Amino acid sequence: MVTVSDLREGKHVLSMDWGKIQWLCGQDIDPDCEMTFGMVYIHAGESNPRHYHPNCEEYIFVLSGECDHSIGDEIVHLAPGMMLRIPRGVPHNAAVTGWEPCRMIIAYSAPDRQTIGEDE
Repeated sequence: MVTVSDLREGKHVLSMDWGKIQWLCGQDIDPDCEMTFGMVYIHAGESNPRHYHPNCEEYIFVLSGECDHSIGDEIVHLAPGMMLRIPRGVPHNAAVTGWEPCRMIIAYSAPDRQTIGEDE
């Protein structure tokens, strides 16, 4: 389980060229959980690589900033307060469109979320 001190110390944070992900719950953090939950931050003008999740669906809730989110062949514009459900196995990614970073809550329907790059 993630504690307040874990959050303050930045535990379970993955730094990428495009931003950061902080995992708050998942199989590696709590072996008894039934989902994966975290926060993602994408820098202004950046995008995360297109990918898919073969074993779960994903839910995204935008806290701040804006992005164009590809989901299969569609592009959906997301702004604060908007939510998007991405079905299992559908390729997707987010491209920040505004001048500020985009911060989102991300949740997955499996504790052992799997991610595969579209080119893999």
